[in-house]
Amino acid sequence: MRALLLLLGGAGCGNAPDASNYSNAGANTLGHLFEAQPSLQLPSLFSLGLWKILTSDVFDPRSQHTRASYGRMRPQSHGSDPTTGHWEIAGILRREPFADFDAFPNELVEAIEKETGIKFIGNYRQDHRRILEELGEEHLQCGRPLLYSSAGSSLEIAVHEELLGKKQLGQICHIARRHARQWHIRQVVARPFKGKAGFFELTAEQLVYPIVPPRSILNALADAGSRVHGIGKVCEHFAGSGITDAIAATSSAEVLTAIDGLWPALEEGLLFATLEETIFGVPRNYEGFARTLISFDSWLARFLNQIESDDLVIITADCGGDPAFGGIHSTREEVPLMIIHDKLRAPLGTRGTFADISASLGDFFSLAEQWPAGTSFLRSARQRRRRINQTFGS
Repeated sequence: MRALLLLLGGAGCGNAPDASNYSNAGANTLGHLFEAQPSLQLPSLFSLGLWKILTSDVFDPRSQHTRASYGRMRPQSHGSDPTTGHWEIAGILRREPFADFDAFPNELVEAIEKETGIKFIGNYRQDHRRILEELGEEHLQCGRPLLYSSAGSSLEIAVHEELLGKKQLGQICHIARRHARQWHIRQVVARPFKGKAGFFELTAEQLVYPIVPPRSILNALADAGSRVHGIGKVCEHFAGSGITDAIAATSSAEVLTAIDGLWPALEEGLLFATLEETIFGVPRNYEGFARTLISFDSWLARFLNQIESDDLVIITADCGGDPAFGGIHSTREEVPLMIIHDKLRAPLGTRGTFADISASLGDFFSLAEQWPAGTSFLRSARQRRRRINQTFGS
């Protein structure tokens, strides 16, 4: 038995009921996208029920000939970032969000400095390019690493490659990771950079030290002997936990290429992939979103021909990324849910948690342990089909 879980990063479909708690009331990533790009056509996604999910209009031509089960999922975990979304999809419900600092607490910074024997400069929120412009030359003069936060729950440490080697920077970040955990910081990132004043740039050798999650459905699948292939940043979101095979991919195109290479030969196991560039990105703009979704939809048209009746394919998202809200933060939204399996064509309604996916994966792979979070939509869809067959005698 083989399954594909594919996330369109940031492709939310309308604010969650508690969005105002996150200053996201009115957020609707895909809805606003179609308002800004009314001629946008995504025939493959429409055939899986996307237009019905967004509008509930069953008479529109874009809602016809649906060949998948479809619905929405509502976040239950506290937080609106991609990692929280990934974790909830895998059955981990967070009761408090990851910490997001404009400036890291003195207690944390001093603890890292004391153990590493170094002193930082910076400690404020800034994007990567601007922090190098503002502090890069001072860093070269004093030799002290740059400490900053670029977006979300992330502690970033940048050093010029001529002043500190990769190994030394990694040691500093390992120490920072240990101290950052008690502050609920999602990740520590080592960012080497190069060049001279006015021409500084980050190298491609960044290292990410994510927080290790609690046990998830991925661990349960791996423990039961299934292969769990994590493609691209999925491995990063889970710090490798529960991933039996990690496949590197730095762009959406590479993620889809990896799926193309793995799927035909896969006899059993789960492919878990995220298209980080689909919606959530910097800068966020509707034109770019439309282009990436059109490209994905073209790929999907070809991939749909490779799906067999006993396969399970789930297409959903991890959070919202509405450009109407500006900035670089995710938005608190419900997400679309499209399921291809065994000719099921059931409307799935609005699910109360993303964790319904974890329960459904446990159901699909017939795990002996029933995953405690979420409710399997496969089971409810099968029951609904049986009732219809009994009613109409087919």
